[in-house]
Amino acid sequence: MSKLPDTVHFFDTTLRDGEQSPGCSMTQPEKLEMARGLADLGVDILEAGFAIASDGDFEAITAIAREIRGPVICSLARAKAEDIERAARSLEYAERKRIHVFLASSDLHLQYKLKMTREQALERAAASVKQAVQYADEVEFSPEDAFRSDRDFLCTMVGVAIEAGATIINMPDTVGYGTPSEYRQMFEDVRARVPGSDKVIFSTHCHDDLGMAVANSLAAIEGGARQVECTINGIGERAGNSALEEVAAALYVRADHYGVTNNIKMDHLWGVSQLLSKIISFGPAPNKAIVGANAFAHESGIHQHGMLSNPLTYEIMTPASVGAPVNRLVLGKHSGRHALRARLIELGYKLSPEDLEVAYRAFTEVADRKKNIYDQDLINLVAHHERHQDLIAEEPAAH
Repeated sequence: MSKLPDTVHFFDTTLRDGEQSPGCSMTQPEKLEMARGLADLGVDILEAGFAIASDGDFEAITAIAREIRGPVICSLARAKAEDIERAARSLEYAERKRIHVFLASSDLHLQYKLKMTREQALERAAASVKQAVQYADEVEFSPEDAFRSDRDFLCTMVGVAIEAGATIINMPDTVGYGTPSEYRQMFEDVRARVPGSDKVIFSTHCHDDLGMAVANSLAAIEGGARQVECTINGIGERAGNSALEEVAAALYVRADHYGVTNNIKMDHLWGVSQLLSKIISFGPAPNKAIVGANAFAHESGIHQHGMLSNPLTYEIMTPASVGAPVNRLVLGKHSGRHALRARLIELGYKLSPEDLEVAYRAFTEVADRKKNIYDQDLINLVAHHERHQDLIAEEPAAH
């Protein structure tokens, strides 16, 4: 096999697969606003929607194709002539066009969903790709449920798609069933066995049903994939898709391991995550990697002491590197004296070691009763201590 390119292309499907998640639907103006954010983020391919799905989806893709410049604009289509024609019309004004054709390759999907034989599927795949090539600069083909497909038949279908003119082959783990080692092996097998594999870009698309979407996507990159399909905040069908921000951060922090580059502007990640949260009215879980509210927050006293001494003790990237607010020391019952002292100094109070000890004991009593400690609680503690000291000073001396 020829040497792989050093660049991984980010294919964002927030506006298509992500929007299919319950509660994540967007209006056309919202899709356009999100598309602007994704273009600024540096995504290489922007899957704008599924043109045949509805008039609203078609119009949103058309609006994005008219305005957005930079990323390739992609429209999804089933392996049906009417889908492909509709996708082509939606991309009429795009600077660079891609039609993404998909057709199931697993026997489970062919038998129970499509009522189609393997031979019929191969004929349909070839005809659909040949049709799409007439309308777009690039054609991507996805054998749906690739991971659960018979490996020999998967290789045959991929070979048919390449021969018909597809230049991007996406092999999805549609239901999130794979493990990293198995998913990587699938890419290595197909690349080694299918003629013409060295002329196309292989792509990964993973779902998070077992919580392994990001791990599987990274494993696929190790196995030769040079396009990764993902969504902001990991939104998507069922448990979601591979989270763009997590894949990008892994490639950035562990560049020594993966050895690939990409075009994502890391310091835009937090802002785009916040934009999506505003549009769909709910954000990622607080403990969500990279963009969660607690991703750079520390409550444990041991951690807080380390952070105050050197942030590298407990942070493998800076908040600024992903555009997040500066790290937060969250004061709670696990916090130590160092964090309390640092926060009091920020509030304008520089206590002596003795006074700090008194304040810390009072603080731990409050922290045992309250989940959240606010600045006003700290101010009240100091004020109470100062009033107490004043009363002691005013007491008459004993005779």
